[in-house]
Amino acid sequence: MPTNTLTDAKCKGAKPADKAYKLFDGGGLFLFVTPTGSRIWRLAYRLAGKQQTMSIGPYPAISLADARTKRDEVKSILRAGEDPMAPRRNKRVTITLEAASGEYWAGRKDLTDSYRSNAVRGIEMHLLPTLGARDVGAISRQDLMNALERMDAAGLHVYVRKVWMWASQVFEWAIERGFASVNPAAQIRPERAFGKAKVQHFAALSLREVPEFLSRLRMERELQSVLACRLLAYTWVRTTELRMMEWEEIDQAEGVWLIPEGKMKRRRDHVVPLTRQAMTILEALKARSRGGRYVFPAEGRLDRPMSENAVLYLIRRIGYQGRMTGHGWRSVGSTWANERGFSPDAIERQLAHVPKDTTRAAYNRAEYLVERRTMLQAWADWLSSFDVDAGGAQG
Repeated sequence: MPTNTLTDAKCKGAKPADKAYKLFDGGGLFLFVTPTGSRIWRLAYRLAGKQQTMSIGPYPAISLADARTKRDEVKSILRAGEDPMAPRRNKRVTITLEAASGEYWAGRKDLTDSYRSNAVRGIEMHLLPTLGARDVGAISRQDLMNALERMDAAGLHVYVRKVWMWASQVFEWAIERGFASVNPAAQIRPERAFGKAKVQHFAALSLREVPEFLSRLRMERELQSVLACRLLAYTWVRTTELRMMEWEEIDQAEGVWLIPEGKMKRRRDHVVPLTRQAMTILEALKARSRGGRYVFPAEGRLDRPMSENAVLYLIRRIGYQGRMTGHGWRSVGSTWANERGFSPDAIERQLAHVPKDTTRAAYNRAEYLVERRTMLQAWADWLSSFDVDAGGAQG
């Protein structure tokens, strides 16, 4: 069987799929790609006629060249008639799931603080009460399934999949550190094991309802949530992206907001042109910012963003519950732009719906920025024609 069949490019391009899969390099070495996105070097070999599998380490921390070197070392040990796993078995120590989760997530410096805290909180709430004190290497598929089934039975059909994914990453880390030999989460098929939530679309106004909505919104003058709702309208970003907006991401001279990839659903940087009306809102917020990090800080806390429900509560209070959401501005704005003949590519790019073709995505970012700026300014001017307090041109 040929060896050294993989390339770094193929390893880097390995994407998660519904099921785990293997990319073979030959000589028993393969890259194991999990549904959660982990990529792990493993080596299959036979000892005393029995099939064995050794975990070498995660990619790219362990490079392709290093994995091949380790494969050759193991082959030498096998030729000498020895067990390459004997040192690991002799040195095995135990660690609880609680400790393993703490160490793993503390080491994930590549993640945003909000994502990491959400993962830690999810595991703390739903797994640690029953499994936290258990040896992570002794937790079975059924043990984990019992805990996850309680979430599913409570109707947390979407969230249970997230906790399953976060737990899987902890177990993979434990395997790499020699604390476990099996990932019980990998033995669970979420599409079969858990229920599915009813698809819910974000409520959004029709274009003819916009003037009345803005008229009602104008009565709520000084609230931060009002300014947040207006800025959602002017930018078409998701509510989470607006909540996490930081002053350092705004280029006032260029009139753009650069959202880094770590905050985006598609994990790509997103450039948002800022209209005159949007800049007016930001100037008002800056004047009262008190040096905080976030453009929309939490009430009484400069170190945290505002509540994820702040805009939704505002919309409910002014009488539009079930008819509009902060996220709904994306639908309203794109409907308006499509009706006025703006480029579908520019509209999709403004919504951060990026083509799978990365070359085309990069081209779009440069090509459509000017048109997106023109489109958003025309949209903001249209909104301002009904909303004299929003700032900007009329008409």
